[in-house]
Amino acid sequence: MHALNGGCHCGALRIEAQLTRTPAAYSPRACDCDFCRKHGAAYVSDPHGVLRLHIADEGHLRRYRQGSGIAECLLCGNCGVVVAVTYRHDGKLYATVNAKTIDGPPQFAAEKSISPKTLSPDEKIARWTQGWFAAVELAVD
Repeated sequence: MHALNGGCHCGALRIEAQLTRTPAAYSPRACDCDFCRKHGAAYVSDPHGVLRLHIADEGHLRRYRQGSGIAECLLCGNCGVVVAVTYRHDGKLYATVNAKTIDGPPQFAAEKSISPKTLSPDEKIARWTQGWFAAVELAVD
């Protein structure tokens, strides 16, 4: 496993991710929706990896649904950084993280553009449940 750490600018929301392949094997997905584009977000996930989201101050966690409203963006209400996007299905939490919140120099392959707005809700759900982290823990510290 390859460990990555990161989080928002102020540290209220932290990420611990375990990837099954070297980070260079992942191309962050730059979503072309207005919300992600305006935040400069690009996402990385591993369906066989593990993701822990640590919330140091629950008062700073903001949740935002946009577009189809199926997935939920997790942002820091203090510094404004989009840290992750989650989707809950049949009691299971799936997530992807904003690759730009990972600490250290860029270590991923080149970003690729994706266009979820061209997908139906069922196609989005299939993509998320097959490609996002499936072992996800939200912890309030």
